[in-house]
Order: sequence, then structure tokens, then C-alpha cells
Amino acid sequence: MDTRSTLADEVRAEARDWFERQWDPARPLGEWWEMLARSGWGFPSWPQAWFGRGLPPDLAVVVNEERARAGATGLPETLGTKAIAPLLVSRGDDLQRQRYLLPTISGQAIWCELFSEPGAGSDLASLATRAGRDGDEWVINGQKVWSSGAPVSRWGLLVARTDPDVPKQRGLSCFVVDMHSAGVETRPLRTMTGEYKFSEVFLDDVRVPATDVVGEIGRGWDVVKDTLALERKVIGPASGSGGMVDNNRIPALDRPAGDVAAEERAGRQRGAMVTGAGGMALVRTLLECFGGADDPVTRQQVAGLYCLQEVVRYTALRTRASQRRREQPGFGPGPAASIMKLLTGRSAIALRQVALRIEGPRGMLFAADAPLGGVVQKLTLASPSMAIMAGTDEIQKNIIAERVLGLPPEPSSGRDVPWRQLHAGRPTGGPR
Repeated sequence: MDTRSTLADEVRAEARDWFERQWDPARPLGEWWEMLARSGWGFPSWPQAWFGRGLPPDLAVVVNEERARAGATGLPETLGTKAIAPLLVSRGDDLQRQRYLLPTISGQAIWCELFSEPGAGSDLASLATRAGRDGDEWVINGQKVWSSGAPVSRWGLLVARTDPDVPKQRGLSCFVVDMHSAGVETRPLRTMTGEYKFSEVFLDDVRVPATDVVGEIGRGWDVVKDTLALERKVIGPASGSGGMVDNNRIPALDRPAGDVAAEERAGRQRGAMVTGAGGMALVRTLLECFGGADDPVTRQQVAGLYCLQEVVRYTALRTRASQRRREQPGFGPGPAASIMKLLTGRSAIALRQVALRIEGPRGMLFAADAPLGGVVQKLTLASPSMAIMAGTDEIQKNIIAERVLGLPPEPSSGRDVPWRQLHAGRPTGGPR
């Protein structure tokens, strides 16, 4: 037996023993999450000094298999755990890791992103929120929008302009913002589904310690790109082992951990609705209820959906190993998340189309009046956002074109022009 196989067997045996001894469904969720985080088994490929075990990515897979075999819930899958925490491991300093990592991965704190602005969506680098140095602090003024979970977040990762006299992508810096700081105002936004998933955030002379700058001053664009690529994994089918994905509420940490394990399994089933076997199961249920299996157009749409979801499944398997490797400190997230994000959105639209066709006139009903409690109608209203959130489809295609196909970037007349000249005479993002 080679050395690699021996090491895998040792890791599997050690992980199995730990989960069998420590997993107790009756243990409070907060206590379990903190125990799992401190043990290193929650993120086994992270460095040992920072709540990991220093294992290579393929052996981290073995650990997750043993956790699932024991029926134990994993660490929460929020923006904080899947994007911000890995970012801090790779780009943060020791003080930031000491302060932020454990509360984040143990579910005690929720994060939000403070990136997009009313005048800076797809062209995020043109953002106008400003940060100016004042002694040992930075003073931030501006407005952000489409921030998921902002009302319940403890911290936000914010990008602001620190140098208006250089081209737009070279004058940005990233900060950790305490969402309870003086000058932070959050206003929830209601979506078509009737939910308050997003918010606009106003920042009026918000003071941030200089120690809360993530990465280098003026190199915030690199931090933003890494964060967005990691975020796309949260909404894509290749996301990890399960957990509480809802970034808009604070979990009740005194609940039994076993209850959350059941929620975790249900969440994976709901997640499969768009990109996995759950989508086809929904179609079969609708066909059984309303017929239509003999209609040639319906059959063609169902076949197209099945083929697309098989492509999604196959692509997820092929890219997952690459993504795990690139999640390690020192590696960028790569373009795989962009590919999966595009496929996920297309799968959601295909499912929406065939489901509405099968429901026929009943598809005009909503909520409790609609078939199956309105699951198709909610998907219909939510599906357009898949082409916008975490970077529009057009942005994803540009990433794939440049980083996978090696095509030249799109021409831009403002690429080398100082931001101040591009925005001369325009508002600079102050609060309204």
C-alpha cells in the first residue's frame, strides 16, 4: 500500500473516531459548532494554527465523508464561512484571524458584503464610496445596495475608494466594518418573491480602525475578485457539505444540533430542486398531477432540462477537485465558480419554463392557491436574479473568456484614466 493510501486510511480512522465520540444530536447547536470549529475537523484543509488540520484537499473530502456517515451537521454554510473566512485565512493578518475567524465559523456572527452601489453594479470598480485616513482610523462615506443579510450581520466586508487619482481598479481598498458602528444605516429592500433578502446601506462618517484593512491599501480589487469567486460557490451546486445557508437570519444556537442536521438534509434536497435530481422529481410530480407527458413540445423541454442538469452534475464533479485545491491559502478561486454559476442559472430557467408549461393556466395562481404550495411560482420570480447576483452572466462570460480561453480583455477607454477624471462633475457616493 502506498504512503498516500496509508495516510488516507489514518485520517479516515481518526475522523471517524472523533465524530462517533463527539457527535450528540441533543447537544446545543452553538456548543457543537464551536467544538467542531476548534477541533479542526470543520475545515480540515486550513492551517493548524487557524482551526484546521493542514490536510491536503483530497483528504479533507475523506473527513467530510466521515462526518456525513456519522449524521453530524457541518459548520454553517453562510457567506461568512464559505467566502469571508477563507479570504481572511489567505489575505488577512494574524490580528484579524484571531478576532474574526472563530465567531464566523462557529455561527456566532453573520457577515454581509458591502460592494455594489446604485451607480456601480456590473462595473463595480467604478464605485464612489470614499474612505479617507484620519490618524489610526479610516472615515467612510457612501452608499451600498443589494447587501444580503445586512440587517442581521455583525460585520460587513466593504470596498471603498482610497485613491481617486489613479485608474479605478487601482485605487480601492477593503475594510471590515462593524455593522453596529455609528453612521451605519440599513434599509431592507423587498424582492418580487415578497421577501426582504437584500438591503441598501448608508455610511455617514463611519470610522474603521486601520487594523481592519484587509490586504494592502490600493489592492482591494484583488480582494473583491477573490471574495466574489468564493461567493459564487455558495449559490452554485458545487457548494460543500451542508449547513444553514440562509444569510438573512441569526440561527438559534441553543437548539439541538440534531434538528439542524435534519434541516441540513432538507436544505440539500431543496438545493437539488434547481440543479440536481430534485428538479426532475418536481417535473415528474407535475406530470403525474396534470398530465402532458404525451405532448411533444413538453417532452422536448423535459429532455432538454434533463440533459442540462446532467451537464451541471458532470461539470460539478470535474471542477470540484480544482475548486478545493484553489480554496487553500495562496491560491485564487479560479474560473470554475463562474462556469458553475452560469450553468446553475440556465438550469433554473429551463426548470421554470417546463414547470409552468405543465401547470398551464394554474401557473397564474400564487402561494397557497398555486399547485404544490406555489413552489414553481416562487422559482419563477426568483430565477431572473440568478443572472444578476454575484456578478452578472455577462461578467462570468468575460471571466471565462479571459481566464479559460485566453482571449484579450474587452477594450475600455477608461482603463488607464484616473477615476477622478472619469467622474468629474458627478456625485461621489455620499449619503442621500
